[in-house]
Amino acid sequence: MGIMERYAVAIDVGGTFTDVVLADLEQGSYHLLKVPSTPHDPSEGFLKGLSEVLEVAGVSPQDLRHILHGTTIATNAILEGKGARVGLLVSEGFKYVLEIARQGMPRLASQHAWVKPQRPIPPEHIFEVAERISFAGEVITPLDETAVLDAASRLRDAGIDSIAISFIHSYADGANERRAAELIVQAYPDAHVSLSSEVLPVFREYERTMTTVLNAYVMPQVSYYIENLEKELHRRQVQAPLFIMKSSGGVIGVETAVRQPVYTALSGPAAGAMAALHVGQTTGFDNVISFDMGGTSTDVSLIEKGKVSITAEGRLGDWPMQLPMVDIVTIGAGGGSIAWLSQTGNLSVGPRSAGARPGPACYGLGGTEPTVTDANLVLGRVGSSIAGGQLNLDGAVALDVVRVRLAEPMGIDAQHAASGVIRIVNNAMMGAIRNVSVERGHDPGQFALVAFGGAGPMHAVEVAQLLGIPVVVVPLNPGVSSAQGLLTSDFKNDFARTFLQKPPDYDIEGMETVYQELEQEALRWLEHEKIPDSDRVVSRSADLRYMHQGFEVAVDLEAGIVDRAAVQRLIENFHGRHRQVFGFSLEQPVEIVTLRVSALGRLHSPATPVLQGGLGRPEDAVLDQRKVFFEEVDSFVACNNYRRSMLAQDTIIEGPAILEGVDSTVVINPGWVGQIDRYGNCILRRKV
Repeated sequence: MGIMERYAVAIDVGGTFTDVVLADLEQGSYHLLKVPSTPHDPSEGFLKGLSEVLEVAGVSPQDLRHILHGTTIATNAILEGKGARVGLLVSEGFKYVLEIARQGMPRLASQHAWVKPQRPIPPEHIFEVAERISFAGEVITPLDETAVLDAASRLRDAGIDSIAISFIHSYADGANERRAAELIVQAYPDAHVSLSSEVLPVFREYERTMTTVLNAYVMPQVSYYIENLEKELHRRQVQAPLFIMKSSGGVIGVETAVRQPVYTALSGPAAGAMAALHVGQTTGFDNVISFDMGGTSTDVSLIEKGKVSITAEGRLGDWPMQLPMVDIVTIGAGGGSIAWLSQTGNLSVGPRSAGARPGPACYGLGGTEPTVTDANLVLGRVGSSIAGGQLNLDGAVALDVVRVRLAEPMGIDAQHAASGVIRIVNNAMMGAIRNVSVERGHDPGQFALVAFGGAGPMHAVEVAQLLGIPVVVVPLNPGVSSAQGLLTSDFKNDFARTFLQKPPDYDIEGMETVYQELEQEALRWLEHEKIPDSDRVVSRSADLRYMHQGFEVAVDLEAGIVDRAAVQRLIENFHGRHRQVFGFSLEQPVEIVTLRVSALGRLHSPATPVLQGGLGRPEDAVLDQRKVFFEEVDSFVACNNYRRSMLAQDTIIEGPAILEGVDSTVVINPGWVGQIDRYGNCILRRKV
């Protein structure tokens, strides 16, 4: 590592903007930048942002130590149904595992109208292969290699270049899958191959197969994107390694990302959760709720006792993904969410969005429908430009579109129509926060709300009031917080294996053997990623359930060799965790289902700089006075509009007021007061 390799760049691609943060790892200083996203090719926005931030900072590409990237490639491919054509090899008798799926239906679906979504692979591209492994890993039927070669030939002739392999019980022994992959590559060298024993070596055939299929579904697109991005970086003399954010809140190297792209499906939102974790640590709040409202969606997650909530029962769109991922709820509520009237005249907001192009009507880029941003502009909550002056907002256009499309058909004035839009979107976001808090056994009143994203700080106080949350924290640069969350992340990868143990005869020695094997996999991965021994952390956990239960609860396992006492403490912790999540525990035998190992490699994030400068008197930071409509008083109120960058630490601002930043606007409602802390965070509380 050269002495000048002292900078790191974090680039997070969002639906509207691509956020870029350049960090000096030695001095702890930052350069921030937002550029419009380029949905047709996200790499254009990535490279434009990188070039501009290096130029502004006067930093050479050779001075970069690493580049961290939050990407939506896999997410968009799955949600929009634009992945590769995929073939699937399954054990004989399991051709229709995807079609059968599960008996349940989506929570809000009508049992009379719901139609099961079309599977990612039609049955004609699914091939059965004679082979059988028992749940204990014993070979019952050897692999029919001729059938594998025949399937590879037929898939090649059909023009399918991504192939998933999911054999029954391969989590216990993946030898047949690995051999099948070798045969496919021999017969079809250009094929992308995805193995369930590598992607998700755990039980539940449908979920394991679907996750493996989704991995194959996005593999060509992600591979192409990353490989071309790396080529372009090298062409621009950037030799720093590229790291990709995972759904579980850590980063991985590009080789792992190309092999297991489905692990990046919640890349951007996970970075936001890591940013909220860091903000909570710097402000002294162990319990925080992450509230990331951007241009097209809002992501919320819960952090308890300084630990991000992780789930292995996530979903993306219509499909389950049993991968460890940050427990995030995403709804279609953002600045670009379109407000519309139903045929009966009821006002609704989203989930349809104006996106980056054409964007809200006030952007002047061709948008003709009213959005949340237009409503905020009509109400005076946002100024006449955003994104550091890159976008000028047309207040007259916003007022006209809200009046014509919403107010006049409802027989009310434009201000009350716009206020209705804000109330509806706030209630939708409140519901998402209840999902990760109340419905998980947590009282939101015991948490602080960390609000960021381009739109989050405008709505945070009102959302907090709806939930009884007493404190709102807005970071210094909320519009680029997800990119800053990338900078606080470490290398992380997860390894798991189903090893079902029924009471009372737990195989203690067998559990320790499996854990050691998983730890060896983890250490090999850390070695491959060139993580020094001193920066490696390996931890254990397990999924447990009561006998006859159909779901598991993840519980951390203490360090050290597994013995009977450690297993007993694990079970006791399971009872406590079950009580917290579901409100009860049972005096029933407990099964140990899946063993997990998490590998972490510290990247040593840059220190958070202490806020320097600012004006001694807050009134000296007033830009102007702005009339803002507040629902609490049902009228416009003249508010001081402060330039946030000019506020010194310990400054106190009483609401109603506006704090205008380069990348986001903070709305301080009547009855609330904000204080700037030593790191520039604005901490909002109700007036006493």
